[in-house]
Amino acid sequence: MAIWFNKSIKKENLLVIEPGTMGEFLGMEYTELGEDYIKIKMPVDNRTKQPYGLLHGGASCALAETVGSLASQLVLDPNKFICVGLEINANHVRSARQGFVIATASPLHLGATTHVWDIRIHDEAQKLICISRLTMAILKKAF
Repeated sequence: MAIWFNKSIKKENLLVIEPGTMGEFLGMEYTELGEDYIKIKMPVDNRTKQPYGLLHGGASCALAETVGSLASQLVLDPNKFICVGLEINANHVRSARQGFVIATASPLHLGATTHVWDIRIHDEAQKLICISRLTMAILKKAF
């Protein structure tokens, strides 16, 4: 059974990353929405590389927080709650020099006040690039 608040949501409903955000600047795109996971891809290019030509660890963290934040938003009633990042960690196990990296967020915990997401980032050859865990704070909407 789908974990999403809107049970009929489809990837096509997500279309683009919110304009004017880091995700848009870094070229992130939605790729897949499953029953209990979501995927976003990001290019490895001049926006996301560090000086040695490798994928920047901070770009991996930005991708992880973007996919996990979106996942939490989709679990919540948008008229009652918002979510914000509380903690993120990342283990960079391999790097990438080109192409795309794809982040998959899956829930570890979906509580009333926090969500914890397991995020795996792979390259296009399915090699593991980064393992991240993101904790989101769930807040009552005040505006």
